[in-house]
Amino acid sequence: MKRIALLILTNLAVMLVLGIVLQIIFAVTGINSRGIGGILTFALVFGFGGAFISLAMSKMIAKRSVGAEVITEPRNADEHWLMERVAEQAKKVGITMPEVAVYQSPDMNAFATGMTKNSSLVAVSTGLMQNMTRDEVEAVLAHEISHIANGDMVTLTLVQGVMNTFVHFFVSIVSNIIQNVLGGDEEGEGGLGFIASFAISMVLYAVFGAAASVVVAWFSRKREFAADAGAATLVDKQKMINALERLRGGNQHEMQGQFAAFGINGGFSSLFSTHPPLEDRIQALKNQ
Repeated sequence: MKRIALLILTNLAVMLVLGIVLQIIFAVTGINSRGIGGILTFALVFGFGGAFISLAMSKMIAKRSVGAEVITEPRNADEHWLMERVAEQAKKVGITMPEVAVYQSPDMNAFATGMTKNSSLVAVSTGLMQNMTRDEVEAVLAHEISHIANGDMVTLTLVQGVMNTFVHFFVSIVSNIIQNVLGGDEEGEGGLGFIASFAISMVLYAVFGAAASVVVAWFSRKREFAADAGAATLVDKQKMINALERLRGGNQHEMQGQFAAFGINGGFSSLFSTHPPLEDRIQALKNQ
């Protein structure tokens, strides 16, 4: 379930790097003083470019971040069973068999990622394999396969691209306004220096980037319900409910990534959560 957190964090990092490049381009060319059209064009290119670069890097970053080992030849009965279940479910939804990986972690966790439906990765933790029944693991796999079949990663990337565009655009506009307010004549003399302007832009990227992440996280929560419903169709509704009950009993943290590390908690943390509360997901399945 680290899939979205990894994509969001990767995107924020890529957007920050592209933002630095964008600010340098503006400083050298002066495009930010030539009108809204130039800013919007750059914002679109850099916004969607950053989102799709993040998507292209998603499998590599996911593998490295958790130390996932892709199964090429099953080494034991559990890995053989895992490969068979993923292959069976992939066939049912009409996608190419994803890469299957296992990573060492005591947490009960799993994620799916990849740039396309037919170039994807499903990874499960050792904690998931050890602490869940096979029926429950099968349901978790079906949930991740449903994410792939639904094209959630690409759709989320498009949403992220739109948000990135707004971030780049408003950072450029607001930083330009601040520079005009704080100093400088019509010829640009006496205004803020490049370092001060750059610092202002980076602060704005942090603020607007966090706001954009709230929107992306909201969309992600909506897609979780759809993946749960897809899993219920692929395997069995009760198996998916049992898997979620097991996760709830295991005290899994709904919020991951940098926001958990920052210690954000309470009601505010729910804005950044990429998954709905387990209770809500269980109730939604029961109501199907």
